[in-house]
Amino acid sequence: MTVDEVARELMCSTPKVSRIETGTRLPTLRDVRDLCRLYRLDEAEQTRLMTLAREAKQQGWWNRFDDLGIDSLIGLETEAKRISAHDSSFVPWAFQTEEYARAIIKGIYPRIDDRILDERVIARMTRQELLRSAEPPHLWSLIDESALRRAVGGSRLMRDQLSKILETADSSNVTMQVVPFEAGAHPGLDNTFMLLEFDSSVQSPFDSSVQSPVVFVENLAGNFYLERNAEIQRYREVLEHLRACALSPTRSITYVEEIRKAREELPKRTSKHHTSSIRKEIWRVQLRAFIVRYSMAHRS
Repeated sequence: MTVDEVARELMCSTPKVSRIETGTRLPTLRDVRDLCRLYRLDEAEQTRLMTLAREAKQQGWWNRFDDLGIDSLIGLETEAKRISAHDSSFVPWAFQTEEYARAIIKGIYPRIDDRILDERVIARMTRQELLRSAEPPHLWSLIDESALRRAVGGSRLMRDQLSKILETADSSNVTMQVVPFEAGAHPGLDNTFMLLEFDSSVQSPFDSSVQSPVVFVENLAGNFYLERNAEIQRYREVLEHLRACALSPTRSITYVEEIRKAREELPKRTSKHHTSSIRKEIWRVQLRAFIVRYSMAHRS
């Protein structure tokens, strides 16, 4: 049956059926019951699916927040076996310090309510615990160099942030690559996205098939979940291209260390320059005073 045919039978909208199929919307128990009847599933399969639907209704930690906007994404992350991501503008969520997270969210949404800001920061820090869980997914993160050099919140904050990147990248289930400026134009320049892949133990809520990969795309226009084979293949190709033009994982670690070291030395260079400027100004004042005294002496 087509999506349109299912929607007509259930007397609901086509987008609703589509969102249920792609996992971006949880079906109600009534939805599951009606779909089971529509597909003429046997009693045992209906019981299994109704049980899955009830378990899905159990709230995750993210449900206590009012305005995250990525509830479905967090649910998919908890089930994913592999997460591949590219971030073109700022440090990815998995590597962020609390201060950086607060500064970047506030920078993107300058009029955000303080309560919502606090919730999003807490949620972002809680999401990171997934990488330290008993069975964490493998994260392969591609970070554009601009994200490492953009001064968010000042030099000290960025030094701490670069240290956090190195700490997270040292985990056995994390691979981090830097896409350097030298890579030039590439398919990820204006793209921040995530490919989530699942193993055979993660099943679709409607049948015994394996949950298909999902691409999450985030921008100011909204959040998008892509699941068509052609879309998944397109983003796989982009990831392969980015991995090829990025620095190796080992070189990426060294490169982040170099950027952090340069930021550590910046205040020293600035301080020396400031001291030198003061000395030059003192010399100029003394020279002017000497010229004035010399001129007055000769006049007399």
